[in-house]
Amino acid sequence: MATPANATTFSGEVWAELRLADSSDVPHIHALDLSASPLADPEAAAFASPRGGGRVTAGFVICFPNYSTFLSKPGLYVEDIFVRAPWRRRGLGRMMLSAVAGKAAELGMGRVEWCVLDWNKNAIDFYEGMGAEVLPQWRICRLTGAALDKYKGNQEEGGGSKAAE
Repeated sequence: MATPANATTFSGEVWAELRLADSSDVPHIHALDLSASPLADPEAAAFASPRGGGRVTAGFVICFPNYSTFLSKPGLYVEDIFVRAPWRRRGLGRMMLSAVAGKAAELGMGRVEWCVLDWNKNAIDFYEGMGAEVLPQWRICRLTGAALDKYKGNQEEGGGSKAAE
Protein backbone atom coordinates (compact mmCIF):
# COMPACT_ATOMS: atom_id res chain seq x y z
CA MET A 1 0.00 0.00 0.00
CA ALA A 2 1.22 3.50 -0.76
CA THR A 3 2.11 5.29 2.44
CA PRO A 4 4.23 8.33 3.26
CA ALA A 5 7.13 5.93 3.85
CA ASN A 6 7.09 4.25 0.43
CA ALA A 7 5.27 6.56 -1.96
CA THR A 8 5.72 9.92 -3.59
CA THR A 9 3.53 12.84 -2.57
CA PHE A 10 2.43 14.95 -5.48
CA SER A 11 -0.56 16.94 -4.26
CA GLY A 12 -1.66 17.49 -0.70
CA GLU A 13 -2.74 14.31 1.02
CA VAL A 14 -2.80 12.20 -2.15
CA TRP A 15 -0.17 9.46 -2.46
CA ALA A 16 0.81 7.49 -5.52
CA GLU A 17 2.25 4.04 -5.83
CA LEU A 18 4.17 3.07 -8.96
CA ARG A 19 4.20 -0.63 -9.80
CA LEU A 20 4.82 -2.80 -12.83
CA ALA A 21 1.69 -3.79 -14.69
CA ASP A 22 0.87 -7.47 -14.96
CA SER A 23 -1.45 -9.47 -17.20
CA SER A 24 -4.45 -8.84 -14.92
CA ASP A 25 -4.10 -5.10 -15.67
CA VAL A 26 -4.51 -5.46 -19.45
CA PRO A 27 -8.35 -5.37 -19.54
CA HIS A 28 -8.33 -2.25 -17.36
CA ILE A 29 -5.71 -0.54 -19.53
CA HIS A 30 -7.73 -1.33 -22.66
CA ALA A 31 -10.92 0.02 -21.06
CA LEU A 32 -9.53 3.46 -20.16
CA ASP A 33 -12.05 6.13 -21.09
CA LEU A 34 -10.46 9.23 -22.60
CA SER A 35 -13.61 11.31 -22.08
CA ALA A 36 -13.89 11.10 -18.28
CA SER A 37 -15.07 14.24 -16.52
CA PRO A 38 -12.21 16.25 -14.99
CA LEU A 39 -14.47 17.12 -12.04
CA ALA A 40 -15.38 13.60 -10.96
CA ASP A 41 -14.25 10.03 -11.40
CA PRO A 42 -17.42 8.17 -12.40
CA GLU A 43 -15.41 5.12 -13.47
CA ALA A 44 -13.62 4.77 -10.12
CA ALA A 45 -15.32 1.43 -9.49
CA ALA A 46 -14.24 0.11 -12.91
CA PHE A 47 -10.63 1.09 -12.21
CA ALA A 48 -10.55 -0.08 -8.60
CA SER A 49 -7.43 -1.97 -7.67
CA PRO A 50 -7.82 -5.69 -7.04
CA ARG A 51 -5.65 -5.00 -3.97
CA GLY A 52 -8.48 -2.97 -2.43
CA GLY A 53 -7.84 -0.09 -0.07
CA GLY A 54 -9.69 2.45 -2.23
CA ARG A 55 -6.98 2.45 -4.89
CA VAL A 56 -7.85 3.24 -8.51
CA THR A 57 -5.83 3.24 -11.71
CA ALA A 58 -5.13 6.91 -12.39
CA GLY A 59 -2.71 6.43 -15.27
CA PHE A 60 0.06 4.36 -16.76
CA VAL A 61 3.30 4.53 -18.68
CA ILE A 62 4.43 1.79 -21.08
CA CYS A 63 8.08 1.71 -22.08
CA PHE A 64 10.55 -0.80 -23.43
CA PRO A 65 14.29 -0.99 -24.08
CA ASN A 66 15.75 0.10 -27.39
CA TYR A 67 19.25 0.74 -28.70
CA SER A 68 20.81 3.86 -30.21
CA THR A 69 23.47 3.23 -32.84
CA PHE A 70 24.24 6.97 -32.70
CA LEU A 71 25.10 6.75 -29.00
CA SER A 72 26.18 3.09 -28.98
CA LYS A 73 24.05 2.71 -25.86
CA PRO A 74 20.72 1.22 -24.85
CA GLY A 75 17.81 3.46 -23.96
CA LEU A 76 14.13 3.36 -23.14
CA TYR A 77 11.30 4.13 -25.54
CA VAL A 78 8.06 5.42 -24.01
CA GLU A 79 5.23 3.95 -26.09
CA ASP A 80 2.42 5.48 -24.05
CA ILE A 81 2.02 7.79 -21.08
CA PHE A 82 -1.55 8.41 -20.04
CA VAL A 83 -3.29 9.99 -17.05
CA ARG A 84 -7.07 9.65 -16.77
CA ALA A 85 -8.84 13.03 -16.94
CA PRO A 86 -9.97 13.17 -13.29
CA TRP A 87 -6.34 12.77 -12.19
CA ARG A 88 -4.65 15.24 -14.52
CA ARG A 89 -2.79 18.35 -13.35
CA ARG A 90 -1.74 16.65 -10.11
CA GLY A 91 1.81 15.76 -11.08
CA LEU A 92 1.21 12.11 -12.05
CA GLY A 93 2.55 12.47 -15.60
CA ARG A 94 5.68 14.19 -14.29
CA MET A 95 6.08 11.50 -11.65
CA MET A 96 5.74 8.64 -14.15
CA LEU A 97 8.06 10.16 -16.76
CA SER A 98 10.55 11.01 -14.00
CA ALA A 99 10.47 7.38 -12.85
CA VAL A 100 11.26 6.16 -16.38
CA ALA A 101 14.05 8.74 -16.82
CA GLY A 102 15.43 7.91 -13.38
CA LYS A 103 15.56 4.20 -14.21
CA ALA A 104 17.29 4.91 -17.54
CA ALA A 105 19.88 7.11 -15.80
CA GLU A 106 20.36 4.54 -13.03
CA LEU A 107 21.03 1.84 -15.64
CA GLY A 108 23.51 4.03 -17.53
CA MET A 109 21.31 4.24 -20.61
CA GLY A 110 21.89 6.91 -23.24
CA ARG A 111 18.41 8.39 -23.54
CA VAL A 112 14.65 8.14 -23.19
CA GLU A 113 12.60 8.81 -26.33
CA TRP A 114 8.95 9.10 -27.27
CA CYS A 115 6.73 10.72 -29.89
CA VAL A 116 4.35 13.64 -29.53
CA LEU A 117 1.84 14.94 -32.06
CA ASP A 118 2.91 18.31 -33.48
CA TRP A 119 -0.48 19.87 -32.67
CA ASN A 120 -0.44 18.79 -29.00
CA LYS A 121 0.91 22.05 -27.56
CA ASN A 122 0.08 21.11 -23.96
CA ALA A 123 2.08 17.90 -24.22
CA ILE A 124 4.97 19.63 -26.00
CA ASP A 125 5.09 22.33 -23.32
CA PHE A 126 4.96 19.66 -20.60
CA TYR A 127 7.81 17.65 -22.14
CA GLU A 128 9.95 20.72 -22.79
CA GLY A 129 9.30 21.82 -19.21
CA MET A 130 10.80 18.52 -18.10
CA GLY A 131 13.92 19.22 -20.17
CA ALA A 132 13.06 17.14 -23.25
CA GLU A 133 14.08 18.35 -26.69
CA VAL A 134 11.42 18.05 -29.40
CA LEU A 135 13.27 17.12 -32.60
CA PRO A 136 11.53 18.80 -35.57
CA GLN A 137 13.84 17.21 -38.15
CA TRP A 138 12.64 13.66 -37.36
CA ARG A 139 9.52 12.04 -38.84
CA ILE A 140 7.83 8.75 -37.98
CA CYS A 141 7.80 6.07 -40.68
CA ARG A 142 5.25 3.27 -40.39
CA LEU A 143 4.21 0.13 -42.25
CA THR A 144 0.75 -1.10 -41.29
CA GLY A 145 -2.23 -2.91 -42.80
CA ALA A 146 -1.95 -3.64 -46.54
CA ALA A 147 1.45 -1.94 -46.81
CA LEU A 148 2.83 -4.31 -44.16
CA ASP A 149 0.98 -7.35 -45.52
CA LYS A 150 2.82 -6.98 -48.85
CA TYR A 151 5.92 -8.28 -47.05
CA LYS A 152 4.39 -11.58 -45.88
CA GLY A 153 6.54 -14.45 -47.08
CA ASN A 154 9.36 -12.09 -48.04
CA GLN A 155 11.91 -13.99 -45.93
CA GLU A 156 14.32 -16.68 -47.11
CA GLU A 157 15.23 -19.71 -45.05
CA GLY A 158 17.65 -18.51 -42.41
CA GLY A 159 16.03 -15.09 -42.02
CA GLY A 160 17.36 -13.13 -45.01
CA SER A 161 15.16 -11.13 -47.39
CA LYS A 162 14.29 -12.51 -50.81
CA ALA A 163 15.77 -10.52 -53.68
CA ALA A 164 13.32 -8.54 -55.79
CA GLU A 165 12.38 -10.45 -58.92
